[in-house]
Amino acid sequence: MPQRPHDRGKPGATREQTERRERFERARRDSLRPDASEVVVLYGWHSVTAALKNPARKLRKLLTTDNAARRLTEDGITPALAPEIVRPSAIAERLMPDAVHQGLYLETEPLPSPAVEDLAAKGIVLVLDQITDPHNVGAIFRSAAAFGVSAIVTTQRHSPEATGALAKAASGALELVPLVSVQNLARGLAALKQNGFLVVGLDSSGDSDLAGLPLRAPLALVLGAEGKGLRQLTREICDHVARIDLPGELKSLNVSNAAAVSLYAVRSKI
Repeated sequence: MPQRPHDRGKPGATREQTERRERFERARRDSLRPDASEVVVLYGWHSVTAALKNPARKLRKLLTTDNAARRLTEDGITPALAPEIVRPSAIAERLMPDAVHQGLYLETEPLPSPAVEDLAAKGIVLVLDQITDPHNVGAIFRSAAAFGVSAIVTTQRHSPEATGALAKAASGALELVPLVSVQNLARGLAALKQNGFLVVGLDSSGDSDLAGLPLRAPLALVLGAEGKGLRQLTREICDHVARIDLPGELKSLNVSNAAAVSLYAVRSKI
């Protein structure tokens, strides 16, 4: 028997859940149009309110529920763009199923992105070598903001957009840490080195313990994707490839946890 449209999707999914997923997939496909990169979608309390407080954000559309609008007023947050008051379902249908929006949905233009050559030669920069999971990248942004990282460098391809789930996981950190996107990571690392950065790759098979390396600022820490690690060309460009020595039976960390541990370790040395 031919499968009806509402039978498609996850096993056990209700018709409403499946239709929501299909609407989301259609929207995702539409987002691949050339002009779609000009729209950033943010949802959830921390990511949206941080964007509303950021004068560099150019707002396009703000949807709130009654409760969220009341909370914005109570917290003294006055959006530059008048919100449209909607039911929670009107926000939920724009997002992936199970996305926790907390009554706030915002569409904005992307934040300005500096060129890698223009980064100030000071502090710490994080470089992400094809880390594709938006939750991991969002968590890395949050740690970067907590440790005062100057910027995060990613590749234009094989990296998630700074929107949606990534922004939710970043919990407002997108407004605090500049995102630099490069077409070629090897050339981006070369530009950092030319600007005086010490480039240290992090890999579980690294030759040295990160805590024992002679580090200095400006410092670029390079993290690779889980499972794959650093690509060979990336490793060759690094001044050092270091590991995080762990005392337990497991010798590797989730990449976002590795970023936080590494930042804590190097902060006391530079």
